[in-house]
Amino acid sequence: NTFLGRFRHFLDVIDPRTLFVTEERLLESVALLESFKHGILPPGVTSAQLWQAHKIKQAIIHPDTGEKILMPFRMSGFIPFGTPVVGLLLPNQTLGSTVFWQWLNQSHNACVNYSNRNASKPTEASTFVHGYAGAVTSAVSIAVSSQHASLPPRGGA
Repeated sequence: NTFLGRFRHFLDVIDPRTLFVTEERLLESVALLESFKHGILPPGVTSAQLWQAHKIKQAIIHPDTGEKILMPFRMSGFIPFGTPVVGLLLPNQTLGSTVFWQWLNQSHNACVNYSNRNASKPTEASTFVHGYAGAVTSAVSIAVSSQHASLPPRGGA
């Protein structure tokens, strides 16, 4: 209910250490949370262990679909897997490299957003396709226009 509480929650959500959780540890975490839900806990389980199990499940399992989110598209993977998009910052890019890096960035963003979407009510696939096409088109258009506008004029004068 506080800013600090929400901040700590989101630090947990993006914690890249959850990318290294094994399948076995995930299954143990899910089982522990199921036991807790049914009022049955193994002896000696602490509150901290329950919170850790919750963090692991929340980082890996989609809350609506119950399916595992692919590692590059988890919130905890956004920065580590999005880092290669640093190519956007390369100087003196060609038109082709500008288009490629903008497309790659928007594709990664779209996959992260889709993988972490609210799936509690169905959404037409065309909605996602239109959003993706709009994002790629906008990003490429802005990048190419900005690059063109910053080029020195050709010829004398």
